[in-house]
Amino acid sequence: MNEQPFLSIIMPMYNEAEAIASVLAHLTAVLARELPQVTYEVLVVDDGSSDGSAESVSGCGLTAVRLYQHPYNIGNGAAVKTGIRHAEGEYILLMDADGQHKPEDIPRLLEHIDRYDMVVGARTGESETAVHRDIANFIYNTFASYVCGRKIEDLTSGFRVIRADIAKSLVYMLPNTFSYPTTMTLAVVRSGYSLAYVPIVAPKRVGKSKIKLLRDGSRFFMILFKIATLFSPLKIFVPASIFTFLLGFGYGLFKVIFLNTRYGPTSALLMTMAGLIFLIGLVSEQITYLRYDKTQS
Repeated sequence: MNEQPFLSIIMPMYNEAEAIASVLAHLTAVLARELPQVTYEVLVVDDGSSDGSAESVSGCGLTAVRLYQHPYNIGNGAAVKTGIRHAEGEYILLMDADGQHKPEDIPRLLEHIDRYDMVVGARTGESETAVHRDIANFIYNTFASYVCGRKIEDLTSGFRVIRADIAKSLVYMLPNTFSYPTTMTLAVVRSGYSLAYVPIVAPKRVGKSKIKLLRDGSRFFMILFKIATLFSPLKIFVPASIFTFLLGFGYGLFKVIFLNTRYGPTSALLMTMAGLIFLIGLVSEQITYLRYDKTQS
């Protein structure tokens, strides 16, 4: 392209030969009909597919579509990072290649980019998602809302539009796994950028889901806690410190009142640990502020 496109649409892909051709055809048709004035590029990043997905993209014959291929399967987040690094647009739109995100919702997201730095499509209860994933998302959203200090309506939604300069500045922080939306959301909020949610209805995906509940769910919780301690350490360390102190104090009080003995070294150790946990959280918070001051300068 001779001029910078307004929008870069990034689609990470892994074994989506069954869906990708129809998804791309639908996407380009909707953009031509609904947003004829918007210049765009579509970056499909094949994360080492083995089912001919790349050939399906190449065979589409769509001039706006660019294909990038990983030599092997690195991860969904890694594919997103590759797309972000190669994106040339002013804004970046992230969406799945399996048909879960409707192109008809893109204009609704773009309506808000003049006021917000990132706009996320939040899946409503009408979406065709599994019950166990709805329960998990509720837990994730509740925890993230506590960490961020504001309501997070859909932490794991991969359907979002963000300013390209912001996405490129955060790309080094994104993990290689499916949890990149989590990191991106918390990083945007922690950096002081504005965030908005637009309700969407996500249809059932085409083909089989790549997310495994036990494997990716446990990994996601670990990443969530790591991110929480990275972005807002005191939100984790202060409750842990208070809990440890109350546990030690309560145990000592129980021994004095009900067992008629001294409170003992166990209680003293727990209360001392509580003070150390708080101090570690305080130092971590200062390191976080220093890091953000350096990256924002």
